[in-house]
Amino acid sequence: MFRTALRNVLAHKARLLMTVLAVMLGVAFVSGTLVFTDTLSQAFRNQSAKSYDDVAVAVEMYPNPEDARQAPGLSQKDVDEVAGLDGVASVAPRVGGFAGVPDKNGKLIGVGWSNKGTNFAPGKDGKDRAYDFASGTGPVRADQIALDRDSADKGGYKVGDTVRVATNGPVKEYVLSGVFTTEDGAVNAGGSLVLFETSVAQKLYLKPGYFQDLTVTAAPGAQADKLLDEVLKVVPKAATAQTGQALADKQAEDIEAGLGALNQTLLGFAGIALFVGVFLISNTFTMLVAQRTKELALMRAVGASRKQITRSVLAEAGLVGLVASAVGLALGVGLAVALRSAMNAFDLKIPAGGLVIGPAPVVSAFTVGVLITMLAAWLPGRRAAKIPPVAAMNSVHATASTKSLVVRNSIGAAFTALGVVLIVLGAGKGGDTGRMLIAGGAFLTLIGVIVLIPMLSRPVIALIRPLFVGLFGISGKLAGLNAVRNPRRTGATASALAIGLTLVTGLSVLGATVGAAIDKMTVDQIKADYMVVMASGDSLGEEAITALAKAPGVTAVSPQQAGALEIEGSYVSASGVTPGDIEKVLNLHVVNGSLASLKEGKIAIADKTAEKRGLKVGDTVPVEYLDKAKDKLTVGAIYEESEFVSPVMIDRKLINAHEQQPYTREVYVAMDGGASAANAEALSKAMGDNPGITVMNHKDIRDAFGGPINMLLNIVYGLLGMALIIAVLGVVNTLAMSVFERQQEIGMLRAIGLDRRRVKRMVRLEAVVISVFGAIVGIGLGAFLGWAIGETFKNSLPGYALVLPWERIGVFLVLAGLVGVLASLWPARSAARLNMLAAIKTE
Repeated sequence: MFRTALRNVLAHKARLLMTVLAVMLGVAFVSGTLVFTDTLSQAFRNQSAKSYDDVAVAVEMYPNPEDARQAPGLSQKDVDEVAGLDGVASVAPRVGGFAGVPDKNGKLIGVGWSNKGTNFAPGKDGKDRAYDFASGTGPVRADQIALDRDSADKGGYKVGDTVRVATNGPVKEYVLSGVFTTEDGAVNAGGSLVLFETSVAQKLYLKPGYFQDLTVTAAPGAQADKLLDEVLKVVPKAATAQTGQALADKQAEDIEAGLGALNQTLLGFAGIALFVGVFLISNTFTMLVAQRTKELALMRAVGASRKQITRSVLAEAGLVGLVASAVGLALGVGLAVALRSAMNAFDLKIPAGGLVIGPAPVVSAFTVGVLITMLAAWLPGRRAAKIPPVAAMNSVHATASTKSLVVRNSIGAAFTALGVVLIVLGAGKGGDTGRMLIAGGAFLTLIGVIVLIPMLSRPVIALIRPLFVGLFGISGKLAGLNAVRNPRRTGATASALAIGLTLVTGLSVLGATVGAAIDKMTVDQIKADYMVVMASGDSLGEEAITALAKAPGVTAVSPQQAGALEIEGSYVSASGVTPGDIEKVLNLHVVNGSLASLKEGKIAIADKTAEKRGLKVGDTVPVEYLDKAKDKLTVGAIYEESEFVSPVMIDRKLINAHEQQPYTREVYVAMDGGASAANAEALSKAMGDNPGITVMNHKDIRDAFGGPINMLLNIVYGLLGMALIIAVLGVVNTLAMSVFERQQEIGMLRAIGLDRRRVKRMVRLEAVVISVFGAIVGIGLGAFLGWAIGETFKNSLPGYALVLPWERIGVFLVLAGLVGVLASLWPARSAARLNMLAAIKTE
C-alpha cells in the first residue's frame, strides 16, 4: 500500500503542487517565526549580559508621584556614601530623559521613544566605563555634548561641529566634543544617545544635585551580593537596588516578554495560513479520491481492507506533508533572514550574532506540516474506504448520501445558532466579559458557517447568477451552474476567502466606526487649532509653553497638565489649565457655574464625579496636594465629562506650587486665521524648530487617537494577503480538477458551437462566482462581528455610531473577483486547448 501511495503521489505531482504550496506557506511562517525570535532573543541576551558585565550593583530611585515631599532622586551625598563603601571600585551616577538630534535636513534621527539623553559620568581616570570614544572626549563644559557614532554618521557630524539638540523645550546648540560607541538599548533600537555634562543633564531632566540611578563597579575580590547589602544600608528607603547579574536576567526576561508579542503576531499569520490551507488540502484529496473511485474499488475487490484504503490516502498525505515541510523549513529560514534584514533597513538594529536554528523550529515544521496534511486528508480517506466496491465501479464520482448531508447541515446549524446567541449576548453585556463571549461565539459561528457553506452556495450563487447571465450570456449561465454542481467543493474553495474577509471586514467596520467617533469627538470638543506634544510622549517643559504663548498670531494657550488632588480621602486626577484660555481651546459644556471662576482660585468638577461625591457649585471642598499641604477650595463650575481633561480642573499656577516636576502631556493652541501652514511654521519657529516636538492639527489628532486600531488593521490586511494567496491556490486546484473531470462535457460544448474564447470565459466566470460567493459570506459575517464588538465599548466612546465602510467593502469584492480571474488563467487555457474529439471519447 505504501508503494501504491508513492506511485499515486508521483502520478499526480501537478495536482498536489497546490497542496504543497499551501502547507509550505504555513510551515514557513511557523519555522521562520521561531528561528527569527530565537535569533533575536539570543542576540539581545548576549547584549544584555555584555551591558552589565562590569556592573556589580545597580541602584534606581523613582519617587512616588503622590508624595511631592520626597527627594526627587539620589543626592550627591548618597552617591558619595556608596562610593566610600569597602569593595567599591567606582560609581557612575546617571540622570536622563528625552534628547533628539536632527540631521542636516532638520529631521529627527531615530524615533521619539528611542532618543535618549544622559550625563557623562567619568571616573578618577576621566573615562566613563559605559562608553568607548572613537574620537574626541566626553563633555566637560556646559556647552558640550557627545554623540553615539551611528547618530553622528547619520547626521554627518564630526568633533567640533555645532549640533542642535532637542529636549522638551526650545532647541539649544552645543559643540560636539566626542563620538562614542555603546551597547545602550536605545541606540540598538535605532535611536540616538546624547551625553551632557552632569550639571546640564540634572537641570534638564531632574533637579540640580540629584540623580535617577547609579551603577557600582566592584573592586577585585568583592562579592556582588555582600556589596548589595552594604549599598542598601546607605541609599534612601525609596531606592531599589539589585546586582548586575539580576538586572541582566531581568532585562533578558523583559526581552523575552517583548518578543512574545511579535512571536504571537507572526504565529497568527501562520495559524491563519494553516487553517485556510486545511480546506484546500481536504478539497484536493476529496477530488483525487473521487477521480480514483474505480481504482480504489478494484483494490477493495482484490482484497484491500477499508483500513488499508484509508492508510493509503493518509500515506499520500504524509509524503506530501514531508515534502512541504522540508521546503517550508528552508523558506522559513530565508524568511527569518529577510525579517532581520528588514529590521536593519528600518534602523531597528539587532545586536551582532549568528542565525539561531534550534531543534524547536525543525521539529515544529515537520510536526505541523505532516500532521495538518494528514488530518485534512483523513476525512476524504475515510469516505473513500466506505464506498462499496460494486457501487464504486458503477459510478465515476461518489455522491454524498442524503443522511450525511442532513447530519452535516444539522451540525453546522447548531454551531452557527449557538455562536450567534453568544455574540448577541456579548454585544448586550459589553465590557471584557462581553468581548470574551463574542470571541467564543465568533469561533463557533465561523466553524458553523464553514460547515454550512456548501448548503449556502446554492441560494447565494442563485442571487448573483442573473448578473452573470445578463452580462455574459451562455458562458455566464454555464459558469453559475458549474459552480453549484458540487456544493462541497465550491464551499471548501470559498472558505479560504470567507475566513480572511471575516477578519478584515470586522476590523474595517470597527476602524471606520471608531474613526468616525474620534472625528466627531475632536470636532465637537477641540476648538484649538493645534495640539502640541512631545514626539517621545514625555512632558513638555515650561520653556516650551512660554515660547508657544509668545508665538505670533497666538490667541490662547492652555496646557493639559496632569496632576492629582486628594479629596475626601482618595486621589482624583486633576488637569492644570490656564484660566480664561481653556474655554477658547476646548469646547467644554458647563452644566452649572462658570469656568471663569478658575481665575479666582476655584475648581471645576466633571458632572459624574460631582454626582458621585455629592458636590455642587458653591461647595467648599477640603483638598490635599501631593506635597501633603492642605487647602480648602470652592467648586466654581460643573462641566460635562470630557475625554480631553481630567475629572477636576484647577489653575495650573495653583497646583504647580505643590509639585516638583509638572507633567504636561499636551498644550492646546488657538491662533488667528485658524490652522494653516504659516501658523504651524510660526509655532515651530517659536520653539526653535524643535524636531522632538510635534505640532498637530485636527487631522493629526484624529490619526494619533486612531493609531492603534490602524496598526491592527494593517496587520489584518496582511492576513488577508495570506488568505488571498491560499485562496488563489485553492481556486486553481478546484478548477484544474473540475476541467479534468469535465473533459467530455467541454468537448461536447465545443462540438455544438461553444468556441475557445467562450470556454475560457466560462471557466473564468466560474472562478469569479466561487470567489465572490466566499467574499459575500466573509463580508456578511465580518460586518456582524464588527457591530457586536463595537457594542461592547460604545458607552465609553462619545459619539459612537455604527459605520459600514462601503468603499472598502467594494474593494474587497473587487479583490475577490480578481482572485477568481487570476486563479482561472491556467485552468481556462487548459480547457480551451482540449482536443474536441479526444475529450468527447474521455470516460
